[in-house]
Formats: sequence, C-alpha cells, structure tokens
Amino acid sequence: MCGTCGCGEEGNGGTRIALPETGDATTQGRPRGRVEEHPPGHSHDRTGGEHVHPKPASETITLEQRVLAKNDDLAARNREWLACRGIVAVNLMSSPGAGKTTLLERTIGDLAGRRPVSVVEGDQETMLDADRIRRAGCPVIQVNTGAGCHLDAEMMHGALTTLSPESGSLILVENVGNLVCPALFDLGERSKVVIISVTEGTDKPLKYPYMFAAADLVIINKIDLLPYVDFDVEKCEAYARSVNPQVRLLAVSATTGEGMNRWYEWVAEQD
Repeated sequence: MCGTCGCGEEGNGGTRIALPETGDATTQGRPRGRVEEHPPGHSHDRTGGEHVHPKPASETITLEQRVLAKNDDLAARNREWLACRGIVAVNLMSSPGAGKTTLLERTIGDLAGRRPVSVVEGDQETMLDADRIRRAGCPVIQVNTGAGCHLDAEMMHGALTTLSPESGSLILVENVGNLVCPALFDLGERSKVVIISVTEGTDKPLKYPYMFAAADLVIINKIDLLPYVDFDVEKCEAYARSVNPQVRLLAVSATTGEGMNRWYEWVAEQD
C-alpha cells in the first residue's frame, strides 16, 4: 500500500480541504509516516561493533496494519455519524479519466428536487472538479491530498465537518483517480462503486482484483464509444464476477444518459 507507493511520506504538504466558495484552503494536517529500507548489507546501525541487518519487510507490514486499524476506527465513527442522520455516502473509485466527474454532474442534475445531494471531491491538486460540481448546483468540498493517492477516514471526517450535510441527504465521494490504494481505506461510506470506461482495457478487473473485489457496484461507463474502441462488455463483466461473484454491474453513458436510470435505482436502494 502506501509504504510502497510513497503517498504516506512526510513532507507531502499535508491534506488541504478547500472551500469552493472562497478558494481558501486549510491544512488538515497529520504527519505522514515514512518507511525507509536499506538494501541488504547496507544498514548504518551498529550494536557493539557488529553490523546490524534490519528487517524492513516485517516493519512495513506492521506499520501498514497500524495505519489501517486507525483508519478503520475513524471510519466506524464516520459511519455512525452518517447513520444517525440518515445520510447515505457512496464512494466512487476509478482510474483517472473514467468519467467520475461527468457522471456526478449528470446525477446532480437528474436527481435535483428528489433529494439533497452533496459531493466530496478528492484530487491531489487543483479545484477544477469542485468548480464543475459547484456549477452543476451542488454543495461541494474539495480535498487535495498533495502526494497522497487516496482519501482516508480522517479526510472524510474533515470534509463532513466542513460540508455539514443535511439529514436524509446523499453524499457522493469522488475519490482520487487510482485503482489501488482507495480500495484499502474505508471512509465510513455505505457502498463502494468502481467505474471503468470502455476506453480502458477489458481485463482491468483481473489486473486490479482487490479494487473490484471490494466493490458493491461496477459501472461500465462511456458505452456511447463502444463502436470506436476494442472493448468487450460481456467479457469485462465475466472478469469482474470472477473476482467478486456478488458484484452488480451497470453499463451506462454519463454523456448521453443511456442506462443512468438503472444507476439512480441502485442509489435509491442504498437507503
């Protein structure tokens, strides 16, 4: 996880929750851990004149377990906070460019008047997506993770505190574009949704099995482009079910609106 991808290293600038209305940003700040590993035979530690060889692999695993345990505890608190207010939170995860923001824009417009919707936007930098969501007429909080490649429960807590969603509302979380780390970090959400576009490879569920195994729903997006790309929907669905037999799958076009009603029906079932 983050011990290898590097997003947990100190000096990444911390996490910033930006308010779209003003453009201000505040540091959410918690220190980021860093695990340093020396190649075998190159430790600089000596005890009694003897060369010491550390065991970085076990130390890294221990750190990861502690980080995830702390995150899971915070996520449980988030989940309780949301449940007490009748708020449904859905965590949207995908690789960059799968169409999460476009799907959110159409969802906000189509659900207008049905129920209150708020959005938590996760990106490493910029407020570009938050600006798009705000123009769609939806309350939004931008969480910039710096070098971080995922949102976590502490960031979610800060976003909820700032956003202050009303009871009975729907919160859509657009996680940082990444098909690895976001699957490991519970935010306290009701459901996890993985979005894959037909412009990506049919075999994505096999290449990133942990992400698809964690999903409650897989959305295959951009089906309006199927005539122009080499993508097999049925084979992709079979691959997804091979790693997650219970997962539900929907094929949609967030651009044209095709299949989006099935997405809205699924969202309504989360109450």
